[in-house]
Amino acid sequence: MEYMQAPATSSQGNILCCTCGTPIPPNPANMCVACLRTKVDISAGIPKQVTVHFCKQCERYLQPPATWMQCALESRELLALCLKKLKSSMTKVRLIDAGFLWTEPHSKRIKIKLTIQKEVMNGAILQQVFVVEFVIQSQMCDDCHRVEAKDFWKAVVQVRQKTVHKKTFYYLEQLILKHKLHQNALNIKDIHEGIDFYYGSKQHAQKMVEFLQCTSPCRSKTSQRLISHDIHSNTYNYKSTFSVEIVPVCKDNVVCLSPRLAQSLGNMGQVCVCIRVTSSIHLIDPNTLQIAEVDGNTYWRNPFNSLCNPRQLEEFIVMDIDIIRDQKLGAGAGLRSNKHTLAEVWVQKTSEMDTSQQYHCRTFLGHLLNIGDLVLGFDFANSNINDEHLNKMNPHHVPDVVLIKKSYDRNRRAKRRNWKLQEMAKDRDVDTDDERQYQDFLEDLEEDEALRKNVNIYRDASKIPVESDTDDDGAPRISLMEMLEDLSLTDATGAEGADMMTD
Repeated sequence: MEYMQAPATSSQGNILCCTCGTPIPPNPANMCVACLRTKVDISAGIPKQVTVHFCKQCERYLQPPATWMQCALESRELLALCLKKLKSSMTKVRLIDAGFLWTEPHSKRIKIKLTIQKEVMNGAILQQVFVVEFVIQSQMCDDCHRVEAKDFWKAVVQVRQKTVHKKTFYYLEQLILKHKLHQNALNIKDIHEGIDFYYGSKQHAQKMVEFLQCTSPCRSKTSQRLISHDIHSNTYNYKSTFSVEIVPVCKDNVVCLSPRLAQSLGNMGQVCVCIRVTSSIHLIDPNTLQIAEVDGNTYWRNPFNSLCNPRQLEEFIVMDIDIIRDQKLGAGAGLRSNKHTLAEVWVQKTSEMDTSQQYHCRTFLGHLLNIGDLVLGFDFANSNINDEHLNKMNPHHVPDVVLIKKSYDRNRRAKRRNWKLQEMAKDRDVDTDDERQYQDFLEDLEEDEALRKNVNIYRDASKIPVESDTDDDGAPRISLMEMLEDLSLTDATGAEGADMMTD
């Protein structure tokens, strides 16, 4: 039997600290940790209190030299921003760990716990933990300075439409609110025939112009004016102006197309009615129910003007109506509308009820009209119109009356309306005519489902509609399913939530 002899285990001896005499494992400094820390402070040169600039208006932090960042409290972005403040003083140490210490949100203090290492005295590595306090100081950023000044702008977008009615502008306002493009504007001014948007940067103005070109038929021009020039750095300071012109055609306008354009749209009649203006002009022929869309490029190549404005519409009463079925179109005809019904009607002006004068015409409102209904239309027979395309038409092809839309009791519709729209904060003077035009736009939203698909409609909690048997006059309404809840601060907590927080 053989015995295996175990190898001898070597044990490391302790040495005495050269300062306090405490037994310690050997190290290059021959000193214990407590004595080493009293001799060497590896955090020397690292500031224990640093200033961070914060903009209260936009809630962003300054990252030198001129960058403002959006950072939440105790986020990785804020930690990186604070550590960059210490980067120049931490070149000789090694950062091991960093983390936030809790502070009151309103104390304007941010505390970060740092763990660093450094090689000291004969190669010994010392690790130390300390706290750096960041003091938040308020400083307004350049963007907020421009917003508060209200007159300092770099670019302006001038939107114009040479029409009497502002239906297109009300529709554009809702689209801008829905896509939140108004947030970057320094100021919005409502002026004659248009709106001006002022921006602090040219990029924001270009974004607005691109949005308008996608949502409305328009054309734009760009110009710029030199404000200052630095010959040493070769930098220029310009103010840019973007001019956007929207086609001068609104919803419910009667237009007369050129023969060439009417033929290119499927041999439709020259006298048409504009039923909608979105990214293109939607036209319908009241004699055949043909529909067509005219985009901005097509319009500027073959321009046409509105023959009447909403003030010139007259009220008629339907005396007789006959639905036309199986209407045959000629060769090369375009699409027909499935939402409208063609009919022949005899109408009489409500202002001429004491006479026997009646007018015969065709209309696309056959699905809405009945005998005795009131309808708004344009009287061609008794009007003097100066239009180059209409004057060249055969007089037998020009209708006596063009009916536009069915008329309802406006006061009754306003009382029954339990919804509202958002509005942009802009400088304007509201008069009675603007209020009437805004009510027309609200009625158009109720009547046209395709138009209100792109609009955010909010339920008006302050209005409680009162229903009665006599109120049902057939006027179109907006259902509750299409409405959004109007968000406010009281909705987030509510009365019950406030009581719970105080208990």
